[in-house]
Amino acid sequence: MPCKNSILKILTIICPLFLFSQEIAVLKYNGGGDWYSNPTALPNLIEFCNKEIGTKLSAKPITVEVGSSALFQYPFVHMTGHGNVVFSQEEADNLRTYLLSGGFLHIDDNYGMEPYLKKELVKVFPEIPLEEVGTTHPIFNETYSFPNGLPKIHEHDGKRPQALGIFYEKRLVLLFTYEADLGDGWEDPQVHNDPAEVREKALRMGANILLYAFKS
Repeated sequence: MPCKNSILKILTIICPLFLFSQEIAVLKYNGGGDWYSNPTALPNLIEFCNKEIGTKLSAKPITVEVGSSALFQYPFVHMTGHGNVVFSQEEADNLRTYLLSGGFLHIDDNYGMEPYLKKELVKVFPEIPLEEVGTTHPIFNETYSFPNGLPKIHEHDGKRPQALGIFYEKRLVLLFTYEADLGDGWEDPQVHNDPAEVREKALRMGANILLYAFKS
């Protein structure tokens, strides 16, 4: 298992504009959920960040499994899907160590994963519940301002979008975006036919999340 300083070292040498090329990853999990959904989302977010906020991210995200030691190579990991999620205790322990060592996990509910995910997160952080991230948090004020918090990208049940997080020693280590569908807004325009201004909001929010992850 990589030492606690392994990810922190990576984060330390990368300034907010990412002068060095860096890879980010998509999390592959078990349980039958479609971890591979929204295939164009993260590449489009990477392209947007490289163009608009000066990042130097590799164009193609890497796939990494929850229980793999390779997880520690990626300061930012993205997870999505519609359905079931299952972590073994070994996988949960690995994910916990990754997050406490300086890693960051963004989970975007693609509609339907929320009840399964919350059950599995208890294995990762039995002592730390999810809590709503306030609108004054830096994640809503990094490069782009979202004074009202998480934007609503796709409508499903008429519920308000929520940014839920797990904080460790005051650092947001895990962000769960719920009832927003940011990833749908990152996808190629023809996939969901979202208006340009809606896609722009989704991409800007994604850029804030990425930037926060690298700076925190």
